[in-house]
Amino acid sequence: MNVNQRLIVTGGAGFIGANLVHYLLEQGGFDQLVVVDKLTYAGNKRYIEDALNHPNVSFVQADIADMSAMQKLFSEVKPTGVYHLAAESHVDRSITGPGEFIQTNIVGTFVLLECARALHQSGERIRFLHVSTDEVFGELESDDGFFVEDTPYNPSSPYSASKASSDHIVRAYHRTYGLDVVLTNCSNNFGPYQYPEKLIPVIIRNIRDRKPLPVYGEGLNIRDWLYVEDHCSALFTVFNKGETGRSYNVGTNNEWRNIDLVKLLCKLVDEELGTKDSEGLITFVKDRPGHDLRYAIDASRLKDELGWEAGTKFEHTMRFTVRWYLENLEKIWEM
Repeated sequence: MNVNQRLIVTGGAGFIGANLVHYLLEQGGFDQLVVVDKLTYAGNKRYIEDALNHPNVSFVQADIADMSAMQKLFSEVKPTGVYHLAAESHVDRSITGPGEFIQTNIVGTFVLLECARALHQSGERIRFLHVSTDEVFGELESDDGFFVEDTPYNPSSPYSASKASSDHIVRAYHRTYGLDVVLTNCSNNFGPYQYPEKLIPVIIRNIRDRKPLPVYGEGLNIRDWLYVEDHCSALFTVFNKGETGRSYNVGTNNEWRNIDLVKLLCKLVDEELGTKDSEGLITFVKDRPGHDLRYAIDASRLKDELGWEAGTKFEHTMRFTVRWYLENLEKIWEM
């Protein structure tokens, strides 16, 4: 790991970003860490309030698509590294309002790359880690194998299309300008600080409140679930060891059908609260447009080349996640 690092984390008051900020603090090895977040509905400084008490950590509220604000920030900080996580990420919102996804995920990434390019061309050292999603690859059938880094892109939603576009732009800046970039494409994350519009916190809250548990279609869609702390350790590994210009898939070969995951959450919440028969709350709702059947990640490149493996066990982290939300949902929902 390099020392004397000056780091910027975009989207650092959101779900994965906040967890990453805490993880980077535990690892140390930097002189300055600047958290940048627009503080839209899904981000909140309270997620990182303990981190902001650290003398080497600061916060800037700004839009990554604001060129003048980002140029000013990069000029002042002269970052040696950028962890770029800021993104609009909720598929349902991208279907009803795609414009924000184009602006943040595409234009925002372009603005950050331009700022990084200016530093690079002035002779400064800078590494740009672009954090993306497995949804850029499109859909797998149940017996189609796994996404690898060279799987052709075939996005289905405005969200995944905007992330696919940003991935291409990042690669182009490496090939055209020689910018030091690395990319990751991860599977579905779970853990603390996720905004309660996503599947797991919604189901936990509704079980607690004895409300219907909405499941799209017949609940047969399959996702590979990744604990957010494992994702953070993978990002740290790729940032510090990844080969420039290269992308790395991040997953744990932990596939669950949505209906089975919801039933597991019913079991865990019932055990925690002493409630019974929460599966009876499951309600099947009309499927969303362009709903991909299955995502599954082959993370062997990350393991074989960089030595990364997940450090947690699913049954432990999911139970911890259920307990965390039961203790924090009211506070999170009010944020």
